[in-house]
Amino acid sequence: MTTHSDTIFALASGALPAGVAVLRISGPAAFTMVQSLAGDLPAPRVAALRTIRMPDGMFLDRGLVLVFHGPNSFTGEDCAELHLHGGRAVVTAVLTSLAGFNGARLAEAGEFSRRAFENGKMDLVEVEGLADLLAADTEMQRRLAAEQASGQLSSVYEGWREKLVFARSMLEAELDFSDEGDIPGSVSDRIWGEIARLKGEVDGALSNLRAGEILRDGFRVALAGKPNAGKSSLMNALAQRDVAIVTPIAGTTRDVVRCELDIDGYKFELFDTAGLRDTDDVIEREGIRRAVKTINDADLVLNVIDLSALGDIGPSEYAGLRVGSKLDLVEADVDPSLRIDILVSSSTGAGLNELRALLLQAVRSSTNVGSLAIPSRMRHAERLRSASQHLQSALDGVSNPLELRAEDLRLASVELARVTGRIDTETLLGKIFSEFCVGK
Repeated sequence: MTTHSDTIFALASGALPAGVAVLRISGPAAFTMVQSLAGDLPAPRVAALRTIRMPDGMFLDRGLVLVFHGPNSFTGEDCAELHLHGGRAVVTAVLTSLAGFNGARLAEAGEFSRRAFENGKMDLVEVEGLADLLAADTEMQRRLAAEQASGQLSSVYEGWREKLVFARSMLEAELDFSDEGDIPGSVSDRIWGEIARLKGEVDGALSNLRAGEILRDGFRVALAGKPNAGKSSLMNALAQRDVAIVTPIAGTTRDVVRCELDIDGYKFELFDTAGLRDTDDVIEREGIRRAVKTINDADLVLNVIDLSALGDIGPSEYAGLRVGSKLDLVEADVDPSLRIDILVSSSTGAGLNELRALLLQAVRSSTNVGSLAIPSRMRHAERLRSASQHLQSALDGVSNPLELRAEDLRLASVELARVTGRIDTETLLGKIFSEFCVGK
């Protein structure tokens, strides 16, 4: 059974073997455990070279020791770090020694971060930002996560909540002290303009949700077109590796093939889909069904058109960019009436840089926001939508008793508090912290 009185420890650095392995220890016995293994503790926040020994005196390793006194630590508890040589045998031996102390155990996934949250070092938005920061692959993902992890987004939500607290206090003053001579009548009337502006800010944040999701999860680009139009070759050329199978046989791609691209710091999810045509093949029909679903869910569709088969082009079925492929097989100029947006050759690389520029232009257009302190998770959106509904109810209830309008404002403030974790359920906390690895 896990308790908060336990002292927890875990490998906090990357996979072994490594040049350096960092072991993190947090809890009431952290300093006692480190002192038993490494001797005298260094000054707080000062790295010191120590010999690490088992409790019976056997040599284990020689490395750096740091200690952080609570509450001025990551978890808010007494914490220590051991920076050791990153061999598996070394780390296993030290972890085994740590496990031998009473009340000490290996940390569960996300337990260090959960203790930081419970000790008021981070709120839930910052915790989620930290998780995204650890998972970030591109520069824009890093920047978005950093805004959350550093508390920028939390400060927006908390500012809204403080405005609601003030508004509710004005209502309470009118309700509770309306008979007092120094409380002017209808003092609450002053707040409704501010509430309307607040609702506009919440709705503005909701309108930026898709931009946040794109920055966090990626811009979905689907390659659509007839069989053998060059979709798989184009995906491989953009990815600069063999992702999809390419053959001269029409209908080679039966399922949706996915890969990720990093273009100027933005994450793109590229989907190669089955060629669109009428067919009696059961397997190919299922591939086409999945292709249609992927195309409909995409942020951008690249309609790939085989320039070497102009008689079989037909009209573009899906809105998006019309990409003329196999440019290297075309001798004459392409007819302008075909409305081709860009000409490319997967074989020679012609037009690929221009296509990447168009993709970059599309994602920037979809994520054109003034600040990256924007919601990027559905959890935030659900709470903000509910808060907006309560604010609208308060604004619409002009003829309602003041008590009912005050209750709407209270419910809106509760929803904002749930975003940052001031009010939340154990189930939600378990889900959020399970996203972390052991050691964080």
